Amino acid sequence: MRAVDTNVLARYYLRDDATQGRVAASVLLAGDVFVPKTVILELEWVLRYVADQAEDKVIECLAHLIALPGITVEDREEIEAALGHCRNGIDFADALHLAASKACSELLTFDDRGYARRAKKLRLKPSVRVPNG
Repeated sequence: MRAVDTNVLARYYLRDDATQGRVAASVLLAGDVFVPKTVILELEWVLRYVADQAEDKVIECLAHLIALPGITVEDREEIEAALGHCRNGIDFADALHLAASKACSELLTFDDRGYARRAKKLRLKPSVRVPNG
């Protein structure tokens, strides 16, 4: 099994370099590829903030990646849970933090507006709350 870095996946999905895009496609299509969840997190950031892709397109891309035959994703269930939270308006990084914290009683954050309030409204588990001093 071979692991891939973010730039291999970015070339595959962005097709912004024809030669590297073809090589990336051949690597992924050959199968037996491992994708660390840190690479998925970085790919989401690259697609959204560097390549300026729409959030729904990025979520679709990540869902496509984890569904490819021959691809093994680290903590796949967490990635799938994070994608589900994203579809409900939670930022992917925050959604992944929440999914990875599934065994905890709560997740503490100072991001009251964009994260804690939305997570509470969606009744996500573990609960997300702002700690009081």
